[in-house]
Amino acid sequence: MPRSVNNVASRARRKKILKQTKGNFGARKNVYTVAKNTLEKGLQYAYRDRKAKKRSFRALWIQRINAGVRTFGMNYSSFMGALAKNNITLNRKVLADLAMNNPEAFEAVVKIAQK
Repeated sequence: MPRSVNNVASRARRKKILKQTKGNFGARKNVYTVAKNTLEKGLQYAYRDRKAKKRSFRALWIQRINAGVRTFGMNYSSFMGALAKNNITLNRKVLADLAMNNPEAFEAVVKIAQK
């Protein structure tokens, strides 16, 4: 009995990989084995950097809050402690946005925290 190979599925599998590596340079876009390695590594970087993005944004928000609070004679740590003590549950993203774009509202939050 002749050997049966599912050529349609094999080609589809390869085409799927090559389609995802579209836009890469040189052999990375059209040689299957190179493209496969490139794609796998790229997906690893994407997974890792989705986590790193969250960390870096949190650090940015903390810096912005700290800069905004220092104009009122406080530091970040004491400000966040005061917010927790006064049951103010604004997250860092919102506080950083207030500090940057709406200083009046941020000042009101700081005044409440200072009481």
